[in-house]
Amino acid sequence: MRTERNLTRRLDRVFARLDREPERPAHIDVPRMSRHRVVLFSATLAFYLAIVWAVVTTSWLVRLDWQVMFFRPYQQWPEIHAFLDYYVVLGQRGPTAVMVAAWLGWRSWRQHTLRPLLTLAASLLLLNITVGAAKIGMGRLGPHYATVIGSSEMGMGGDIFPSGHTANAVVTWGILAYLASSPRARRWLSALSAVTSLGVGLTTVYLGTHWLSDVLLGWAAGLLILLALPWFEPLVTKAELWLFDLRDRWRARRGLPAPERAVPVRPVLLRTRGAAAGQPVAVREPVSPTRSSRGLAHLAPGPHTTRSERTPVTPAGSRRPPHADRLPRGTSQSARPLAGG
Repeated sequence: MRTERNLTRRLDRVFARLDREPERPAHIDVPRMSRHRVVLFSATLAFYLAIVWAVVTTSWLVRLDWQVMFFRPYQQWPEIHAFLDYYVVLGQRGPTAVMVAAWLGWRSWRQHTLRPLLTLAASLLLLNITVGAAKIGMGRLGPHYATVIGSSEMGMGGDIFPSGHTANAVVTWGILAYLASSPRARRWLSALSAVTSLGVGLTTVYLGTHWLSDVLLGWAAGLLILLALPWFEPLVTKAELWLFDLRDRWRARRGLPAPERAVPVRPVLLRTRGAAAGQPVAVREPVSPTRSSRGLAHLAPGPHTTRSERTPVTPAGSRRPPHADRLPRGTSQSARPLAGG
């Protein structure tokens, strides 16, 4: 009997969650440009400039690039070549942007907000502008097209420095951690994106398509974009409001009803019996809801009654006659009618 009741309660909870309509979050945790983030941004920018200076001056880093290239990792470990040919796709802009945009689009639809998609669009726009300009401006040739052994191959008309695969992996997968809704999810997604981008960068070195310094600069370029995103949050908010206003105007021209707005939530002070005198307890309560709460789909319509209030029913096919004098459970014995009047 207890097992059936526990199973029924669990099913009620599952159906209640499935039946609940998603709403736009009342308080979205938007990252801010804190002092800690500014320090990280400054340190990453200094690392970026140091890598560029080391390559331009043909320092020890360029010699390391040539040593790794002559080592030819794809010949040292040919058994993993086939796997890494597919793994490097995680750094290609087209496939990764489609996968991440599909996930963020579903989140936008569920939460009734365009912020995830607009943030992804802003990060990819910054990626194309900054990394593309650096590639064209420095014009470095890749390992397969190098001309002079020991040279930096800068200004030769190439487009390999910094690594676009690495920077794209950092930004595309890191944006999931940036938009995470909880600190725990942000930590796990940050670790996952770091491992993925690290693997993509080292894969390009293994395949011989990038110098090692290209990968180092690609990591720094992608991290700079993620760290600078809070500066663009006001523009993302303005773009979202503009798109919603544009949608409302378009619906008004076609004579369609205006969509329902999210219910604002504000703290309401209530007094409870367990609270101390004069110390109200803050409880969140929706203000002027615009939509009525729906009942559970798996329950029959009508008011819910407890088991003791239900009328006893004799099962179909039973040979036992119904007992008219049987009272519901919980009724005291004094209320039972006495035989013989």
